[in-house]
Amino acid sequence: MTSRIGIVAIGRNEGERLRACLRSVVGENRSVVYVDSGSTDGSVAMAREMGAEVVELDLSTPFTAARARNEGFARLDKLNGTPELVQFIDGDCEVVAGWLDRAADELHKEATLAVVCGRRRERYPDATIYNRICDMEWDTPVGDAKACGGDAMIRAAAFREVGGYNPSFIAGEEPEMCVRLREKGWKIRRIDAEMTLHDAAMTKFGQWWKRNVRGGHAAAEGYAMHGAPPERHGAHRVRSNWVYGIVLPLLAIGLAWPTRGISLAILLVYPLLAWRVAGHERKRGRTPRDARLQGFFVTLGKLPQAIGQARYHYGRMFGRRSKLIEYKGAQNVSAVGAR
Repeated sequence: MTSRIGIVAIGRNEGERLRACLRSVVGENRSVVYVDSGSTDGSVAMAREMGAEVVELDLSTPFTAARARNEGFARLDKLNGTPELVQFIDGDCEVVAGWLDRAADELHKEATLAVVCGRRRERYPDATIYNRICDMEWDTPVGDAKACGGDAMIRAAAFREVGGYNPSFIAGEEPEMCVRLREKGWKIRRIDAEMTLHDAAMTKFGQWWKRNVRGGHAAAEGYAMHGAPPERHGAHRVRSNWVYGIVLPLLAIGLAWPTRGISLAILLVYPLLAWRVAGHERKRGRTPRDARLQGFFVTLGKLPQAIGQARYHYGRMFGRRSKLIEYKGAQNVSAVGAR
């Protein structure tokens, strides 16, 4: 079964993370394409040595994960014809043993199923609170879903039908493509199975902040394209970010002088929101500590996400293409060929 599955891995300066990624998918007479977005850490040479077909993106065109995935899919076509199913994976992730067969089996059972994803876990969830937050973020509900993440197995025919990912998106390209898939009658499903190990490598508050700015930008761009009824893609998230990230802080601070500080009481909505989020997480089975952590950072994240939304609209207003918002640093390849 796995010989009918192609792999597209994408990355930039992932170093040893990429080695683990490729090691988990290379082999078993399987086509593996690695798409590199201008790495300077030896990733390209390492990928070739490990047996992957390498695509080096043209530097004259802006990099996006969406563009990389599309070009990886196109290269699979040129090798021996695109396999029936394609597993997309980020270069900082490692496929869990047994996942490929499990996902393929699910897709083969139902002809209208286009995308299958499973549980992505953080490799070091207890290393930092930011890694822990990521691990909880990946823990999405099992069942039919509206979207998938960067790691997912996709039916090639469905991918072709909608034209793949939108290469102009700097983030959030997966939910946007899933909107178009669902419009064509395809289904997306999250199954109860271990899929990948992810290495967020977030050790600083600034990284978490940038990641949320990127998330806000993605939400605004997705809403601009599919926010109208009946889809209303991202409408609730965008509205919530505007209200909690910009409107309420401006009202509380801006009216502080004329109201003799009474307006600052508006800020009490933030601990209330954090409490509500934590309560929801407790109902999902989180520990009290994890629930409080999630409540605090979901609430705090409204500000950087609102900033990301504002950045998107500023660029759109002046016709400027947004640049990638990266939160990770390079991880050097210690020794190409090392095991």
